[in-house]
Amino acid sequence: MLTEVLTDLELADSRSKDQPNSIRIFVLKEAFRTNTNKVMKDIFIFCLLFALGLSSLSGKTHEELLAPYEARIWEGDESKRFLYRTASPDKITKGEKYPLLVFFHGAGGRGNDNKGQLLDAGGLVAFQKEAIRSKRESYVFAGQVPKGSRWVDVGWNLLGHRMPKVSDSMKMAFDALDAFIAEDKIQVDSKRIYVMGLSMGGYGTWDAIQRRPGFFAAAVPICGGGDKSLAKNLIQLPIWAWHGDKDSVIKPVRSREMIEAISKAGGSPKYSEIKGRGHNSWVDCWNSQEMWDWLYSQTRR
Repeated sequence: MLTEVLTDLELADSRSKDQPNSIRIFVLKEAFRTNTNKVMKDIFIFCLLFALGLSSLSGKTHEELLAPYEARIWEGDESKRFLYRTASPDKITKGEKYPLLVFFHGAGGRGNDNKGQLLDAGGLVAFQKEAIRSKRESYVFAGQVPKGSRWVDVGWNLLGHRMPKVSDSMKMAFDALDAFIAEDKIQVDSKRIYVMGLSMGGYGTWDAIQRRPGFFAAAVPICGGGDKSLAKNLIQLPIWAWHGDKDSVIKPVRSREMIEAISKAGGSPKYSEIKGRGHNSWVDCWNSQEMWDWLYSQTRR
């Protein structure tokens, strides 16, 4: 039990280690939220203090960072619900059109709080740092997968897969996304809809662009995997995939084979495999100004 707890803490800490301490505390607390055993709580407190180095909190809290992201609920079929958040550009001029970033979170963001999807792996902080809503003048759409569910119903340890039936979460994400774009007050440029996701969300990103190959203007799948037999459908889509060469959670071969298949089919995808990086290549991706400039320069053909 102790080994499992420490492993969970290590994974949670690795996903948030480059983020402000207020965000790290939230992520680490969520990793142990279901543990009610007193011994487990003591271990958690000790490890949390150790991980943070007893340093004081600074910067904005996660609640302050979440404030511009409106919490919404999509009512699906058979009484199923899909939680998601949306944000608009800081300034909107009537009649103008603006880009939209669709974000698929990783396994750490699952739940029913409608917050974890943005706090997972420090995504919210990365968006704040890049000034997505101000400098990039972008809308944001981020849905949340419930505990025990996935964006794509495949095993993460597989070295390949065929695209399965669309998951409930992915179906409802598309439905909610379409409805959001269609709202009268929303001024999304349909030729500048971008998609990005990490880990479980990396699978989600590949899945989304393979189900809707003519919908997105560009994609950034991070440490995920897709169905390489469908590569021919992606040759016109600008793609920049990222993976760590030491990733033991989702093997880098998943990204390599997708990039190779698309290239052989006639596409020109970009790929960054980070030397010495494990299962957190999103750190390198989000710190790449070149990636952000590339992403927001794309327009659907």
